[in-house]
Amino acid sequence: QVQLVQSGGGLVQPGGSLRLSCAVSGVNLDYWAIGWFRRAPGKGREGVACMSSSEEQGTISYVDSVKGRFTISRDNAKNTVYLQMNSLKAEDTAVYYCNGVIGVINYWGQGTQVTVSS
Repeated sequence: QVQLVQSGGGLVQPGGSLRLSCAVSGVNLDYWAIGWFRRAPGKGREGVACMSSSEEQGTISYVDSVKGRFTISRDNAKNTVYLQMNSLKAEDTAVYYCNGVIGVINYWGQGTQVTVSS
């Protein structure tokens, strides 16, 4: 059974950093498109960062609000997806979800809370 298990959330001060991880079991990531999404309080789902499959050379896109601060990456050998978040702002506070897509099938992590506050 395919599972996506997230870790790395928590409370940080503005300007701080966090690294989110998403460990995938049951399959390997080589042919997956991956991404990170978030839902802030009272807001809808927002796509944060996406990366195409390694077969498609891993092209990356980011939402404008995180460009230059967040980095999406993958380690196919470890079947793990990462989101490095630097220079965090209060408006980054949200529940973050990792996502993987292969063919027409979507898989989601359980979500993890990121809170940026003094």
